[in-house]
Amino acid sequence: MGGLSVAIVTLGCARNEVDSEELAGRLDAEGFELVDDPATAQTVVVNTCGFVEQAKKDSIDALLEAADLRTAGRVRSVVAVGCLAERYGAELAAELPEADAVLGFDDYTGIGDRLLAVLDGRPQVSHTPRDRRLLLPVAPAERAGVAVSIPGHAGPDLPAGLGPASGPRPVRRRLDGGPAAPLKLASGCDRRCSFCAIPRFRGAFSSRRPIDVLDEARWLAGQGVRELFLVSENSTSYGKDLGDPMLLETLLPELAAVDGIDRVRVSYLQPAEMRPSLVAVMTSTPGVVPYFDLSFQHASGPLLRRMRRFGSGASFLDLITTIRQRAPAAGIRSNVIVGFPGETDDDLAALESFLERARLDVVGVFGYSDEDGTEAAGFDAKLPADEVRDRVARVAALVDELVAQRAEDRVGDTVDVLVESVEDGVAEGRAAHQGPEVDGTTTVTGVPARVGDLVAARVDGSTGADLLATPAAVR
Repeated sequence: MGGLSVAIVTLGCARNEVDSEELAGRLDAEGFELVDDPATAQTVVVNTCGFVEQAKKDSIDALLEAADLRTAGRVRSVVAVGCLAERYGAELAAELPEADAVLGFDDYTGIGDRLLAVLDGRPQVSHTPRDRRLLLPVAPAERAGVAVSIPGHAGPDLPAGLGPASGPRPVRRRLDGGPAAPLKLASGCDRRCSFCAIPRFRGAFSSRRPIDVLDEARWLAGQGVRELFLVSENSTSYGKDLGDPMLLETLLPELAAVDGIDRVRVSYLQPAEMRPSLVAVMTSTPGVVPYFDLSFQHASGPLLRRMRRFGSGASFLDLITTIRQRAPAAGIRSNVIVGFPGETDDDLAALESFLERARLDVVGVFGYSDEDGTEAAGFDAKLPADEVRDRVARVAALVDELVAQRAEDRVGDTVDVLVESVEDGVAEGRAAHQGPEVDGTTTVTGVPARVGDLVAARVDGSTGADLLATPAAVR
């Protein structure tokens, strides 16, 4: 490709990070030059997020910032990909002429040709969005082998001759050289939560084959990765479309046994699908950290039914009790939605009571907003925007206090910290109960550590969800 340079800007969740690295792998295999600084690239690819209103705004801002570089430097084209591009397609292209192309998931396998066409000035017709759930059979057991473009699932179609002699590698190039990396288990979702649009543009649930996940884990280990962060829209459903709904219990020990991998972390767990066997594996398997990213969303039974979800505050507390009986130091985090249509004062009180009793390590608090194409967008009994903001502030203040108390409870404990940065003898990283980016960090002072080391450290203090520690040992 004559060294044509591309910068990939990623917004949103860890799943998008995997998708960006697939795009990078494809472009690298086709001879493009990947650069870190968008200002030095001929093409800027913005991998957008389309989850909630703020994420959409952030994605639009990133596209506009990239477009500004076109008049100030080397940039010749700006291309939108990712969830926002898939969700809105031609509509986004019409409303955002600053982007030279808006490409959907089906364009990923031919991303190099698409970018060349944009640079050549050939018009790219943006897709008309469709419900991607309809691309796979309704019955999970019938989905295996159906040819559908699913970002982050690439593997066998790497151009011939580009894989190492020892065997196939994933279509992926790391964009972040840190010691932890996301690894995609599955894509899509079969749940029908009334507030969520993700299944419409991400599609029905589709598991990756265990052999593909393991091959990619080994490849990541060869890249210096020590912690695998397993991601999907719903990790508890892994394997159901492959004929084994308990396949995750089998896969986790195999991933933990990969040479070079010290920690395996699972994210995006549905409380209603948690089973005793999975809790047992996640709390007893060496190398699998007892970390539970549980999507509670609320604690009022009636409101959860209106959200088209299962469970209640009582059942969630039972699950938390079971986890902590098996692993008292387990990390448990969640997200909640405040101000959902029809939320009463009693519903809000039930949520606050649950949070006080659950004592979670981290809680993300989101205010409800209508999302295009969702059932809840047509609900009655919607709360005024200022009331939603007030409730969010109220719950967020409570969460800040509770999270700080939970962190204080860890003072005196010894934790294993995966070092992610070192400066002037101060190492910063994450303990086993802290997931990447969103769960706080642990700072260890006076330690002769390097990035990628695991440091056993004694917790001496805390600030919010962050821990302060001193070293006990380094390995």
